[in-house]
Amino acid sequence: MINVQEFARRLNTLAADAFTSDDVWDLATAADVRLGANVEIDATMAQHLLEQISPALPVTGAQITASHWPPPTSSRPAAPTVSFSSPGAVEGPADQSTRPRGSRPARNGRRPGSRRTGR
Repeated sequence: MINVQEFARRLNTLAADAFTSDDVWDLATAADVRLGANVEIDATMAQHLLEQISPALPVTGAQITASHWPPPTSSRPAAPTVSFSSPGAVEGPADQSTRPRGSRPARNGRRPGSRRTGR
């Protein structure tokens, strides 16, 4: 957890705009987050504050409140964010055939190789 001043300082390392403690208070007001003089910002609270900043910063609430700052940078590009509109079933490609499962022709008779031995 970090205090308001440290949160503002860390925001300054990420954003083009300069952030002050007053700006953090304004973010808290916009996010309906209660901050007090002695309240420290945890990962959940930080995430709510970060969601008020536009454009979005490339950091999560957990990263900005972590004990090691700044977060380690990766040489790989960040994966794009994904959002789902509904938790419904996934549709397959349109070019797949629509035949039902188990539509093989029925076999009549015995299985091959299952001969009865004459006794």
